[in-house]
Amino acid sequence: MNADIAAVARTEPTVAAGRGVHWRHVFAFLGLTFGLTWLLDLVLYLVGGLANPATRLLLQFQMLIPAFSGLLLGMFFFKESPVYFHTNRSASRWFIYYYFLITALYLAGAVIGVIQPAQITAISTLLLIPSAIGLILLVVLRLVGGKNAFAAAGLAGGSVRIWLLYGVGLVAFFGLQTLLNYVFKLGQVVDIASLYPPGSAPAMPGPVLLLTSVLNTIVIGPILGLIITFGEEYGWRGYLQSELNRMGRVRGTLLLGVIWGIWHWPLIWMGYNYPGEPLLGSLLMVMYCIELAYFLAYAVFKSKGIWTAAYLHALNNQTVSFFAMAVVAPTSVIFSFVIGLPGLALGALVVLLLLRDPIWKELD
Repeated sequence: MNADIAAVARTEPTVAAGRGVHWRHVFAFLGLTFGLTWLLDLVLYLVGGLANPATRLLLQFQMLIPAFSGLLLGMFFFKESPVYFHTNRSASRWFIYYYFLITALYLAGAVIGVIQPAQITAISTLLLIPSAIGLILLVVLRLVGGKNAFAAAGLAGGSVRIWLLYGVGLVAFFGLQTLLNYVFKLGQVVDIASLYPPGSAPAMPGPVLLLTSVLNTIVIGPILGLIITFGEEYGWRGYLQSELNRMGRVRGTLLLGVIWGIWHWPLIWMGYNYPGEPLLGSLLMVMYCIELAYFLAYAVFKSKGIWTAAYLHALNNQTVSFFAMAVVAPTSVIFSFVIGLPGLALGALVVLLLLRDPIWKELD
């Protein structure tokens, strides 16, 4: 996601399809990102797949890879990049260096977690510290360096109004689907206390426990997960989207969504998201990523900031998990709302509405 993504000069594309795309940059990014990610997924498969206790740590590290690839290539290999180390001397470079450190720490944590599964809880807790420090560092550097320094490097924060407005819309969208699962008997109501280990559920009335879970999952969780989802969003919406949108925003986002969905395939084959449905699940994941790509791209165009997408991505993950696990659990991931076929149909309607905005005809 490029912070200069809204710096447009015309409203109608005048260049031929594909002209201006730095395909060398695109293929370098895809080669590095897919290579590292699918190698990691192979390791996960060899150590027991999703049943391995370190799975969550490995998946968090995987989410950091796209930004790591984009920032590495941009800083040290492509002089045209706004983060190239010889030309970007702003305060934003210190956040990038810190991001490399966080990536290394999560890699170390994942390796230790595979070797010492009994230490998973301690490792996960410890890794919250560098993530929190990263958010504090980001705020401090933004205050010291100024808005333009981060915007010029593709690291702008975006509009708070868009954060809130689109965030509420996202929660309402999945809330509606959860209600539809309940109304059409496509899911079962969950006793939230049953999600806790035996005897560990907080001693509070059910409604209070539900409200507390909402606060932790939908309000606090996305903020704590910002650094992790930045890992995907800078790579996909920043580095790659800024290149592919030279084809035209609609076509570029479509291609990005397909690529993003395929990137998830090894996890789908291991039973993630669509357990027991490796082939159909792979197709549905691509469809889901296409729809989410249009939503996140639209939010970026409107807010002019990479961190808007990082926040909405984190909120999306937390909200989907919360409604599907703690409110009404779908009876079928394929034929229920949320990430099944009915949910994707609703998502397609939302995308069609978004595409009516003239902003999609603008040039980056």
